[in-house]
Amino acid sequence: MDANLKILFGLMGGLAMFLYGMNAMSDSLQKVAGERMKRILGFLTKNPIMGAFAGALVTAVLQSSSATTVMTIGFVAARLISLPQAISVIFGANIGTTMTAQLVAFKLSNYIYPIIFIGFLVNFAAKKERIKNIGMVIFSFGLLFEGIEIMGHVMKPIAKSPVFLDMMAQVIDNPILGVGLGAIMTIVVQSSSATIAVLQNFAAQAGPDGSSSIIGLAGAIPILLGDNIGTTITALLATIGQSRNAKRTALAHSVFNISGTIVCLFLIPVLAEFVRMISPTGPETQIIGRQIANAHTVFNIACTLLWLPLIPVMVKIVRWLVRGEDEEEPVPEQTIQFLDDNILGQPVAAIFMISQEVERMGGFVTEQIHSLREDVNGNTLLAKIYPLHYREIHDIHEKIASYIAQLLSQGNLTKHQSEQAVALLFVANNINRVSERLYDLFDNYQMVMRRGKSFSPEAIEDLDKNISLCQGLFDKVLEAVVSADKETAMNVIKDQTAVRKSKSDASLAHIKRMEQSLCDGALSVEYNAILFCIDRITDSCISVAEEVQSNKYLTRAVSPEEDEA
Repeated sequence: MDANLKILFGLMGGLAMFLYGMNAMSDSLQKVAGERMKRILGFLTKNPIMGAFAGALVTAVLQSSSATTVMTIGFVAARLISLPQAISVIFGANIGTTMTAQLVAFKLSNYIYPIIFIGFLVNFAAKKERIKNIGMVIFSFGLLFEGIEIMGHVMKPIAKSPVFLDMMAQVIDNPILGVGLGAIMTIVVQSSSATIAVLQNFAAQAGPDGSSSIIGLAGAIPILLGDNIGTTITALLATIGQSRNAKRTALAHSVFNISGTIVCLFLIPVLAEFVRMISPTGPETQIIGRQIANAHTVFNIACTLLWLPLIPVMVKIVRWLVRGEDEEEPVPEQTIQFLDDNILGQPVAAIFMISQEVERMGGFVTEQIHSLREDVNGNTLLAKIYPLHYREIHDIHEKIASYIAQLLSQGNLTKHQSEQAVALLFVANNINRVSERLYDLFDNYQMVMRRGKSFSPEAIEDLDKNISLCQGLFDKVLEAVVSADKETAMNVIKDQTAVRKSKSDASLAHIKRMEQSLCDGALSVEYNAILFCIDRITDSCISVAEEVQSNKYLTRAVSPEEDEA
């Protein structure tokens, strides 16, 4: 095989193994840290320092600042967090992403195969899902380093090529060229962690003198800065079709890295000297990987410390770049507000968003009941919009079901997360059934109106009382779902007795009124059909309450306003 082709295949294979190991480690870490991740997401609604802290932690788990940024953009688009809060998370994500470079800098050549074997053994032999995932973390960690070793091995011939040495000389002499090279590499690979790992391995190759790095720390820093700029492209692509604030969030990521790069280009000698001071000493080819990792960390920490108190300035910059106000673009009620296909790869965040959408769906049903009571009490104007409520709820239910199906089909959920997703689907199904029964109730009532007839005042009073009890029961069960409160769910189960008794009393009262010729007997079919719908609504509420009682996997969906309160 041609030597150049062999080098190319080696680089491609090593890079593929590195990326696979990193992605597999990320998936397994998410499964191991699922509950902790859920708590970390709660930090996103707090102050900027907590937002940056959350961004760093989430990125350390996801092993990708792009993934964290895309997830944050989804939260902003859904209006779960504000633009300043999102920007603080982005700042933290830039610190968290330096973890990979720090890991890569370790010299584990002699331990890679034992690590892979131990990881495989734990994953293969363990019975508990958590232990299997820990084994997969170890196994993929070993694969990640094996990919690095392969790339380092095939790079050695490149380091001796006169053509390549000439190219590196140009990069060293022209930092802007280095920035461009780093940015292009990351745009192509779509992972700054991968390109920085390649840079670390390449820089570890000896130059013509046989002892110093082929590129040196001062030559590596511009490429490193370009890697940081290139990683913002993924986030910018994720904002296509999103709200203005979502676009501003992605732009804040770009402004952060571009502004930091511009400043650092004038301070490369100072940054390089500082990094050498805080890094281990020894032959340059042996320590430059750690120096590059430290430069990456120092750059992002310094930029975050600089920008964190200047978040209002960053907000003004991105608002100037993307003109207009999101408040002028209300979210259409018939569309999905929280579900985002871009975050399906992060199950904890995806399930969090599903819980928000289920809560929103329940809110529409509450409006549906209110409109129905108004119609029964003579406000026929709301009767015209009632079918719209029903179609909105039906559409949201279909999209929730489809989203959960996509999430489950990916096969990267833990048993806990799968049960959580299925529980939320069960709740959504029952909320949709409540909506359908309300529509049947509405249809029966309108059938009477279309015939030019009406129920007696006493019958209408009984209907309003029963619908009001249903409304109270549904509001209480929705509260139980949102707060995962088993005590509230138990109260719903207890309250069903009062609702069913009221329905039974209304049925008996109707019979007495017919006997006294106070009610039109020809309307009995519709009246009893309405009472039957009330009974079915009660059944659905009880089903949801029992699910909350027996299932510990429903999540608390916290809004920013609630959290601040």
